Amino acid sequence: MEKVKKFFLDLLFPKFCLGCQKEGTFLCPDCEATLEILTEHYPFKTKYLDDLYFSCLYDNSLIKKLIQKFKYPPFIKELASPLTNLIIHHFQLIEKSKDFFSGALVLPIPISKKRLRWRGYNQAFEIAKGFAHFFNLEIDGKNLVKIKETKTQVELSEKERKENVKNCFSILNKNLIFERKIFLIDDIYTTGSTMEEAASLLKREGAKEVIGIVIAKAKFGQDR
Repeated sequence: MEKVKKFFLDLLFPKFCLGCQKEGTFLCPDCEATLEILTEHYPFKTKYLDDLYFSCLYDNSLIKKLIQKFKYPPFIKELASPLTNLIIHHFQLIEKSKDFFSGALVLPIPISKKRLRWRGYNQAFEIAKGFAHFFNLEIDGKNLVKIKETKTQVELSEKERKENVKNCFSILNKNLIFERKIFLIDDIYTTGSTMEEAASLLKREGAKEVIGIVIAKAKFGQDR
């Protein structure tokens, strides 16, 4: 039934590559090959994040288009797979050892219930699922929750972004993250306000290590 459903959806709503408009997929192999996936890791430590991994820079126009179509109307949920593959490819290129992944728990940055109803899915959770499945990691999409409605970050200053997300997250069961290495997943990292707020909570509740993982890292203003 799923194959039949997919056939008719593709027939009625054909897919076109967001790079070259070739029919059949939202990101064709030729356009995917043009994306500059980082072949090195640049250590990035903040007050609460122990490190940050990002597969691309957000100044690439196609990367920006893919992420925007994934997050904003008309939503293309299917972009979760090619976007997650960029992260996976980055880790393959930098050749991380099995020890790096050992015992890690994958947590997506949560969104509010209102935002979830609007979009229909949490983009960070969709990325986290694919990442966890590929590396055979435990994922928890329910323990870290958003308890406060916030404004969209893209139109705010750096100071306003920090205030906007202050105390907006909660942990339902701290025993599940106590003394664990956490892979905190989101789509992009700009000022880091959202990820830093989540990481600070996780550290206060006993997480041993918090490592951020995103598709792309942006400079302030590029995410607008």
